[in-house]
Amino acid sequence: MRPINRFLLLFFFLTPFWTQAQINISGQIVNEEDREPLLFAQVALFEAGSENTITYTQSDENGKFTLDTKSGNYDIRVFLIGYENKKLENLAINEDKDLGQIALVSEQEELDEVVVQSSTIPMRTDVEGIVITPEQNLANVGGTLLDILRNTPSVSVSDDGSISLRGSSGTNVLINGRNSSLTQNLDQIPASAIEQIKVINNPNARYDAEAEGGVINIILKKGENMGTHGGVELTYGTRNRLNTGARVNHTTAKYSVYAGYNYRDWKGRGERTTFREIYEDNEILNQNNQSSETRKNHNFNYGADYYFGKNVLSYQGVYNTGDDYENNTLYSNLSDGTTDDLILQYVRRNIESESDDGYDNALIYERTFDDKNRELKISANNSYQNQYKIQNIDIFRNATEPLPEDLNGQERAFTDEKRYTTVIQADYVHPINEKVKLEMGLKSTFRKFDNDYQYYQFSESENDFVENTDISNHFLYKDQIHAAYFIYSRTSEKFDFTLGTRAEQTHVEGLLYNTNELNEQDYLNLFPSVQALYKLDDENSFKFTYSRRIDRPTAWRLNPFPDITDSLSVRRGNPNLQPEMIDSFELGHMVNFENASLTTNLFYRYVDGVLDYITMVEDGISYQQPENLNSGQSYGLEFIGIADITPWWNLNGSISLFQSRVDGSNLGEEFVSKGFAWNSKLTTDFKLPLDFTLQLVGDYESPEIEAQGRDFARYSMDATLLKNFLEDKLSLSVSVRDVFNTRNFGGYNQSNDFYQEFRAEWESRIALFSARYNF
Repeated sequence: MRPINRFLLLFFFLTPFWTQAQINISGQIVNEEDREPLLFAQVALFEAGSENTITYTQSDENGKFTLDTKSGNYDIRVFLIGYENKKLENLAINEDKDLGQIALVSEQEELDEVVVQSSTIPMRTDVEGIVITPEQNLANVGGTLLDILRNTPSVSVSDDGSISLRGSSGTNVLINGRNSSLTQNLDQIPASAIEQIKVINNPNARYDAEAEGGVINIILKKGENMGTHGGVELTYGTRNRLNTGARVNHTTAKYSVYAGYNYRDWKGRGERTTFREIYEDNEILNQNNQSSETRKNHNFNYGADYYFGKNVLSYQGVYNTGDDYENNTLYSNLSDGTTDDLILQYVRRNIESESDDGYDNALIYERTFDDKNRELKISANNSYQNQYKIQNIDIFRNATEPLPEDLNGQERAFTDEKRYTTVIQADYVHPINEKVKLEMGLKSTFRKFDNDYQYYQFSESENDFVENTDISNHFLYKDQIHAAYFIYSRTSEKFDFTLGTRAEQTHVEGLLYNTNELNEQDYLNLFPSVQALYKLDDENSFKFTYSRRIDRPTAWRLNPFPDITDSLSVRRGNPNLQPEMIDSFELGHMVNFENASLTTNLFYRYVDGVLDYITMVEDGISYQQPENLNSGQSYGLEFIGIADITPWWNLNGSISLFQSRVDGSNLGEEFVSKGFAWNSKLTTDFKLPLDFTLQLVGDYESPEIEAQGRDFARYSMDATLLKNFLEDKLSLSVSVRDVFNTRNFGGYNQSNDFYQEFRAEWESRIALFSARYNF
């Protein structure tokens, strides 16, 4: 047989099989309401009647898709966030087939999903609070979670990294909706690892009753889109600051895996000054603290989802490790206020190193049902954070500079601090009908804080360091919180409401090993909540929320042993503290225009047994410790606006105005204080020629009321210029943080006996260059 004849015979023999392998299934995914194409919809092909995935793809910018397969019977499923899943069953495919338009139905909006937003702005508001998408805010490039929160409406970040909401420092920070020990150091979580942040000022019974100000829920990135996707980024800045990371995810209709890594090498310098005058002793203290810091962190987040039938089994993990090096030199000068004679002078140099390690592991089971509103979720997670700190302290008495020949005192301190958190939780949502649903759940939280502090002084007689047992201390704090909640929700065309209640049984133990003192507390509390929404028309909605909450004293506040880093200014805890009880009300209006939206909130908060730090002066030494005051009140008005002003200019901003009153008359009339405060944040983007984008972020915080004084006003502005390349896959940006070098902190305390103020300025004006590539 000739070769050509053999080829023809082979061709005709294989043609049926080759043809069978080239069957194409095509179609277009559209929105049922307006028939507009939907991009990035996930389209998966299954064997008919089974869960075996054959292939998958996603729709393009025109909503179109194509799948290659062989002849057979198949099911096709279409998924897109915000729309109901679509399933085409038992399709007989024997030749190329165009399925035409496949229409997806938008999911019906529920009470907590009524949203006013702009697609080009990294913020939206709903009935519960604010949702932030950090990646859309250029000011967050190369930053950390604290940088994001500094640019978030209603949120304030102090110089030590503590968070407050609408003037309240009692805030419950969650990671992926869960309590975690990792939230003790928010500056270790890179901005690039965060998908979304939700700020809930007045949470309902579904959430822990913990915290006066509300809840901040941090959602870390994972994988969602079908296929393999990922990205890398690099940020380099002044003083050789470096932030770099990478992430990747692979998703099929059966499973999803994802992982991310971030390395951060950050440096900085700062200065803090303190002035104190004691009236009776006529003494004046002036202190200046010069500091420098280098922090190196590695952060990993990873996980997987497995889909089987109507079940999803997920694992989510976070691990971070890092080292922190600090050099603090404190110059102190105590003098007579009348004669200016020197009473005491010294320099204290503290060289400090700290290693941090922590992890968070969670196993989550979710069950879906034919009724998409019915849900079951069971989760268990365990987290751990360890901070080990070494301090080498040199003291130069009667000296103005830390010169070796003036060294006349040495100290060492070792701090081993461990935090453990374990949470077991089950949540169930059961729809009674299309208008009514019930939610219920159980949760148990177990926390342990173990702080072992060892303090040594150099002994000339023994020529060695000797432990000072009067200062060394070992404090163990443990608590258990067992909770159950029930929520009733009803929705209608015009009016939605949710009624809930949460019961929490709390057991607290504080053990001071030095004295073998055990402090125990047991209490049961009920926490009702109400959320209501009235939809006046398509543009206007009114909301009302109420919740009762609790703020339990933290382990640091309960530990009675003093922190004597500065021998003239000592901080200590109070083991007799009781929890705060809070009643919070909010009335709001949301209006949505074609290119803008405005949310207005009127809020009131009453706190019974408010916790605040009080400063007292004894024998020329100031002692700062927390106390329960009678009560605290605050009420105010908040505006949050979002607008696309032109195709090339958009902005979002907020302003909060509130009046506060603190009643500490149980300690003395001098601890009664009241005053007005306000803060504002503004972010604006400009699309410039040549496809450049300029973003400016500004904020202002007025002086804020404390029991014995006020914080000073602070303000700043950031600027970022960005350009995209390669169809927006590659972006390059340059930014300047704190353009005018004004981001500093300060405040004062005052009583009948003394006046004290401090000012702190960290190196905040820095320049950063960033590159990011997504695939």
